[in-house]
Amino acid sequence: MLNRLYKLDQNGTTVGRELAAGATTFAAMAYILAVNPAILSAAGMPQAALITVTALTAAVSTLLMGFLTNYPLALAPGMGINAYFAFTVCLGLGVSWQSALGLVFTNGCIFLALSVTGVREKIIAAIPHQLKLAITCGIGLFIAFIGLKNGGIVVSSPATFVTHGDFGTPAVLLSFGGILLTAVLIARRIPGAIILSILAVTLLGLVVSDGKGGSVTAMPGALFSLPASPMPTMFQLNFDLLLHDFGKALPIILTLLLVDMFDNIGTLIGVTQRAGLLDQDGKLPKAGRALVADSIAAILSSLFGTSTVVSYIESASGVEAGGRTGLTGATTAVLFLFALFLTPVILAIPAAATAPALVIVGVFMFQSVAQLKLDDFTEAAPIFLIIAGIPLSFSIAEGIGLGLIAYAVLRLATGRARETSPLTYILALIFSLHLLRAIVARLF
Repeated sequence: MLNRLYKLDQNGTTVGRELAAGATTFAAMAYILAVNPAILSAAGMPQAALITVTALTAAVSTLLMGFLTNYPLALAPGMGINAYFAFTVCLGLGVSWQSALGLVFTNGCIFLALSVTGVREKIIAAIPHQLKLAITCGIGLFIAFIGLKNGGIVVSSPATFVTHGDFGTPAVLLSFGGILLTAVLIARRIPGAIILSILAVTLLGLVVSDGKGGSVTAMPGALFSLPASPMPTMFQLNFDLLLHDFGKALPIILTLLLVDMFDNIGTLIGVTQRAGLLDQDGKLPKAGRALVADSIAAILSSLFGTSTVVSYIESASGVEAGGRTGLTGATTAVLFLFALFLTPVILAIPAAATAPALVIVGVFMFQSVAQLKLDDFTEAAPIFLIIAGIPLSFSIAEGIGLGLIAYAVLRLATGRARETSPLTYILALIFSLHLLRAIVARLF
């Protein structure tokens, strides 16, 4: 039944491989169960309810994506956009979280309209294939950077922005050892290498000191717990700001739209390209369905009571573990629901265990650099800006924007404007206006 439903033979995969891949994706993104509630609670939202809501939205949205596309993509409330929601919109601009959810709903409806009409699919097609490869590489560096940061291998520095961590700290050494272990297991083609490494580091962390009187892996206080009620946030959105202060609401909606759209597009391109789902022209079959799925997910997130749900770059970890179909996503979704009763255990998995998985996934995605053609400087410069811009700006959308603007300017300046789709220039103009808005805001 599963073979017929998910076309496993046609995609060259098996039930066991898909289940392992789904578990790997879940392990890589399970941190969202703790991080998203912590961020959104700063806006005054009830944290206990947010844990339940985060799991529910992730599960429902991921199942929806698998049902519509049969792609191994997992979705959950987006990192970065949740911080924008809590700290900029709610705390900075004084918008209530209920009104902010109303803006997320509006943003999702616009998303859906653009997806149903095919506009978002045309946007993906308008991004040149070489830039799509650069997006994959840039996201790879981004994921690896996040992994190195989470593992304490890279830390902030007031003098040099970033520097190496303290390798005398047991947790940092354990994280680096996890990277080496994962790399060795993958090099020796051990099935389920990433999830095996996560389990091994988690167990080893029980006996390794964290240097603060405890262990790297904290022993959970209980194995099971009942989920909190989602009702304190569910269906609590309102449209007061949209109806009574449209001038204040519009910039917020436009920012949500821009960041969500290109974060989603970047993730969709990066993960599916690595999974071998793009055709020979660099186009994604069923892209329209994927975009409709994440649009509906954005609407659902506002109804459930959380910031926008997006496709997760951690889906790449499941792809590298062999995931090729929606069964990978379905497995991840079921584990999110199961996690509602295992929250103490899930939260006990240390960053030292998940960080190596992110680093290795970043390496896999960066391998697309071998397909880049850098002999043409009009493509080499935008490619570089995307690859460097995504991790250094800590934003997929901003990195894509820098590359698209440079690509359009170089094509126009060298008399090669007709070689590029008009929509590519429109995208570059949109990002340019986004930058100009920031400049004007700074001046006035």
